[in-house]
Amino acid sequence: MTRSQADVVVIGGGAAGIAAARRLHEAGRDVLLLEARERLGGRGFTRVDPLGGPIDLGCGWLHSGDVNPWTEIAGRAGLAVDRSLAPWSRPGMGLGFTAEDAASFAAAREAFQARLSGLVAQGGDAPASQALEPGGRWNGLMSAIYTYVSGGEIGRISARDLDNYGDTGANYRVAGGYGALIAGHGEGLAVAFGCPATLVDHSGARIRIETAKGATEARQVVVAVPSALIADGALRFAPDLPEKREAAAGLPLGLADKLYFALDRADGFEPDSRAFGRHDRTATAAYHIRPLGRLLVEAYFGGDCAEALERGGEGAFADFALGELAGLFGEDIRRRLTPLAMHPWRRDPFARGSYSFALPGRTGDRAALGAPVDGRLFFAGEAVSEHDYSTAHGAYRTGVAAADAAVAAAGPAGRLDAIQSQS
Repeated sequence: MTRSQADVVVIGGGAAGIAAARRLHEAGRDVLLLEARERLGGRGFTRVDPLGGPIDLGCGWLHSGDVNPWTEIAGRAGLAVDRSLAPWSRPGMGLGFTAEDAASFAAAREAFQARLSGLVAQGGDAPASQALEPGGRWNGLMSAIYTYVSGGEIGRISARDLDNYGDTGANYRVAGGYGALIAGHGEGLAVAFGCPATLVDHSGARIRIETAKGATEARQVVVAVPSALIADGALRFAPDLPEKREAAAGLPLGLADKLYFALDRADGFEPDSRAFGRHDRTATAAYHIRPLGRLLVEAYFGGDCAEALERGGEGAFADFALGELAGLFGEDIRRRLTPLAMHPWRRDPFARGSYSFALPGRTGDRAALGAPVDGRLFFAGEAVSEHDYSTAHGAYRTGVAAADAAVAAAGPAGRLDAIQSQS
């Protein structure tokens, strides 16, 4: 720890924490950002590979790109944003589908969405799996897609929460990496790296934050860590905040992992094409082939399938993907693919998963987790976003909102005298 105190401490250097710290800094507050890793970005993580170039091992798509604040930030930073259609927005379902199959799946997907909205309109909540057609031909693939979207199995996902998600349908990419864009937005901020916070003691006039490198004090704190760290008690509060732990438990982190392969030769594959390993089961991967025209294959794994593969290590992911791709394109494809990189998000101690979904009946936990405490503790992150959860732009917006709330609570002079005199 390089500093023993600050006006405001922000815990967590992902998209939400960086957004909060930047906003506070611009408001003239003395802010210190605590980051457990030796890098910024959190679950936005770009790695530059000698063969593949910049590859996003975490979030990779600027969802709702036409209104996504990171799109504007990328423009100001001079970073190229690709606005071409995402593979799932192109006609058809991708390689391995006939036109008839694609039309059949599209109809099934539309019917699922209508039943989902119907469930929500009835009031209450239910598992999203109740919107599947009993015995439907496409239930396996439909469920697989939702493991990529939500990170969890469809039977555990709240129908109401899924229906709440807002999406304009515009999906962009940052050629140099989404994670690099997020990390770059933190440039110039005061950051203490390698400082996982373990305790926020808000019992006194000043808040004391215990970290692996010592303690620091602040008047206000913005907590911007994944919900799993609060639910699991990796970050504790004194006095305890059981309502925060309970809310975080209702917003578990699903799992969506990616593995990149270098592709030898482009022949046979159009840029930005897509394939699914299997069409008849949930435990399958999705393959984005030649993203941005590069000689890469980006393999997506979600839910229980990703959980099981993480237990087997990176080799298990490669073996699974190569087996599915050989089944689609023949055994020769194995010789054309070289595994490059992945990041096991469940095993990452500072993430413990990929992004949040709400359990059935727990959509209100997003607001409960995000509610400020005593005008001194503020909470941000994708998990507290009602409509943009699971996204870096949802995290960004909650970070800005938490920073603005902290500034407002502190008063025009950026002090807490009024709040403290009432306590």
